[in-house]
Parts: sequence; structure tokens; C-alpha cells
Amino acid sequence: MTAAIDVSLLVCTRNRAGSLAATLESVERAAAYAGNTTVEVVLVDNGSVDDTPQRLTEWRSRQTFPVHLVHEPRPGLARARNTGLARCTGRIVAMTDDDCVLHQDYFAAVCAAFERASGLAIIGGRILLGNPADLPVTIKLEDHPMVAPSRGFPGGFIMGANLAFTADVLRLTGCFDERFGAGAPFVSAEDTDFLFRAAGLGVAVLYDPLMIVDHHHGRRDIEDETRLLAGYSFGDGALYAKYLVSDRRALRAIVEDILAVRFDWTRPVNTHAGIKRFYWFRLRHKARGFAYFWWVALRRNMSRFIR
Repeated sequence: MTAAIDVSLLVCTRNRAGSLAATLESVERAAAYAGNTTVEVVLVDNGSVDDTPQRLTEWRSRQTFPVHLVHEPRPGLARARNTGLARCTGRIVAMTDDDCVLHQDYFAAVCAAFERASGLAIIGGRILLGNPADLPVTIKLEDHPMVAPSRGFPGGFIMGANLAFTADVLRLTGCFDERFGAGAPFVSAEDTDFLFRAAGLGVAVLYDPLMIVDHHHGRRDIEDETRLLAGYSFGDGALYAKYLVSDRRALRAIVEDILAVRFDWTRPVNTHAGIKRFYWFRLRHKARGFAYFWWVALRRNMSRFIR
């Protein structure tokens, strides 16, 4: 009789054969350290044209725990995640990125976090800078547990690079919106959209600092960081447009962003060298994402009308 799976780890990858080894080695170490926790790994190759498929196959052949290799040729992180989620059988589904390294006790920490949680929950963890030469971006450093306000906008509260939820949460919320995220029209915010929907259905969104990964994102140029942050805001703006009519939280978030522009003078953010007025920068790119969402929707509706 096959043992029930406690944790399914989902990793999606595209053309990162060179850096993937560190991620897979960390998964192997964490699985060996998991003790009585049963683990399976679902690896989604999102249309790689390098030697990623060969490396994944070779790595799977050496493992003693279940490893499922899935091919999703259509680009898009949200699409790849949805394809992988269909293969996950664990009671808990955890996700990380292909440039992250799990800490050795990761699987134990994930299970312990859900034992502490009561009711339905999505839990994210710490994301540390893997290489001190990289810019301090796409990381999460808080060292204390936190609970996201149920009426707030969860952007950045926890991130898809270190995120876990139980299978019943997925059945309630549905999958990721494939219009959002890397490789999709709205660039980012696929994880924020998932959190936003879940919180609206009463799912607790929690942060547990004992779930830890190191992020080796490799961004060292100010221009790369600026583009990344612009993309994050663009996706958030598209998300505001998606929910503007149906959910008051979107309008509340828009008002808060507009009011926050005053902080550029009263308490300016100086941690991003390529951005002089951070709050105005965010608002501008959110406005772009908001407008683009409605432009795409209008073009789609016009196309249907013409037909």
C-alpha cells in the first residue's frame, strides 16, 4: 500500500539548467532530513530549450522519493504551476522557485507551520538573499510570525518563492489566473491574485519565519531591479482592475496607493538607487497595469462583437 504524501513540493523551471543543480541538491537534502514526513516533488519544465529536461531526468533517477516530471510547453509561470498542481497529491502543497535553495529543515518546518495554524490557511516563509553580491530585492526578512489583514491587499506579504497551502485551500480557490505572472500579459502578481481570492473566501494568510529558503536571483544591476519593481507594480495594477467592480478591497487599495504618494516627501524610500520617488513610481506603473487590463478586456469584447 502506497503511503499518503504529506508534502508535495512544486518547482517550475524554464531554461535555467546552469543554476538548477543547487535547487535540486537542496531539495534532496531537505527530503533526506524530513524524517517521517513523506515527500513528493513535482518538477515542471516550462518549455526549456537548454538541457534542463536531461538534468531533471538524471536527477529523478537518483531519488528514493517520488519525483514527477511534467512538461508544459506553453510559457507562463502561472500556467506551469497549474499544470504541476494537477499532479500534486500531498496533503500540503509547497512551492519554490528554480533559483531558490531550501534550508535543510524545510519540510519539517512546513508541516509544523500547518500544525500551528487553525482552519484553512496559506503560509509563506522567509526568503533570504542567497548571494550577498545580489541586490536586496525579492526577499522577505521578517523574523516573527505575522497575519495578513483579511480586508487588506496581500501584495508582497508572502511570495510564491516560498509558499504553501493545504489541498483543501486549492479546491476552494481554484487555480492560478494564467493572465498574470512571468511570461503572461500582466507580467506578475499571480501569487497575489491567489492570495487575494483566498483571503476573500475566509482563508487565513500567514507568515512563518521558520520556513526558510535562500534566493539566488542574480540581479546586480540597478536597471534590472527597477524593471523588476515596475513589473510588480504593473501586475498589481492589473489586479486592481480585475477586482474593481466585484471587490471593495481593490478600490480601498487604490485609494491607499494614491494617498501614499505623500510619503515620498514625509518618509521617502531610499533603498532603490534607480527610483527617486518610490511611491509615485509604484503608482505610475500600477496605473499602467490598470489601463492595460481594461484595454485588453475592451479589445476582447470588441472582437466578440465584430464576430
